[in-house]
Amino acid sequence: MASMRDIKRRRSSIQSTGQITRAMKLVSTVKLQKARGKAECTKAYSDYMYQTMRSILAHSEGIRHPYLQGGGSPKKAVIVISSNRGLAGGYNSNVVKLITRGELAGEDLELYTVGKKGRDGLIRAGYQIRLDSSDISEDPTYADAAALARAALTSFTKGEVGEIWIAYTRFKNTVVHEPRLVKLLPLPKPEAGEGEAQGLPMNFEAEEESVLEALIPNYLTSLVYGGLLESCASENGARMQAMDSATSNAEEMIEDLTLLYNRARQSSITQELTEIIAGAQAID
Repeated sequence: MASMRDIKRRRSSIQSTGQITRAMKLVSTVKLQKARGKAECTKAYSDYMYQTMRSILAHSEGIRHPYLQGGGSPKKAVIVISSNRGLAGGYNSNVVKLITRGELAGEDLELYTVGKKGRDGLIRAGYQIRLDSSDISEDPTYADAAALARAALTSFTKGEVGEIWIAYTRFKNTVVHEPRLVKLLPLPKPEAGEGEAQGLPMNFEAEEESVLEALIPNYLTSLVYGGLLESCASENGARMQAMDSATSNAEEMIEDLTLLYNRARQSSITQELTEIIAGAQAID
């Protein structure tokens, strides 16, 4: 059995750790409320933007445009959104697995990373990073998303990559966060029957190409911005859960150590009493 001093020292250490995890949980809770509000306000717009672009394709036959056709390059650009800090459960590792074990595993990829944890994990897995934008991970703005989308779109229009994807964590609620890998360009072909309910062709004013030149960058930026905000909310939700579990585990360990300390103390007192009684009997 460990000595009383060792047990007391360990219990004190765990109490300090528990105070830290409790404080981190409170901080993550406050950040989650702010990030959740932004994500929920943006989610509807991003979803409708995606569905609108698919609807445009469904009503527009014969459109040929580089944004829709893709380049001849077999490479794929992937915007990977993670966090700069750990202690968030499986949040970062799940995003990394989307690349290393997901649909694009083994493909020739150019990675545009947001978040040091995802970047470092992918580098360890042998991937090359085309652009690192980890500085925008904490509090992303629309301008940050526009710059990131523009970098990927420039590579796409130059023919350096043939597709653009995004890997992020979709925020459903405080406890449910879904890692997702979504193809952004070329736009996926509409499924059979999608957009055919009205049965009317779509007319463009002005020309189709000029309309797409204006729409596609905004579409891409909107989805990247939505991914950044949802990932930020998911990160804080995951960290809040992780710190809550860590705090509960610390409390359980403190209870066990307190019980062990009391037993050791009782055993020490019993031994001292036994020695006193034995000494008294020896004198008599």
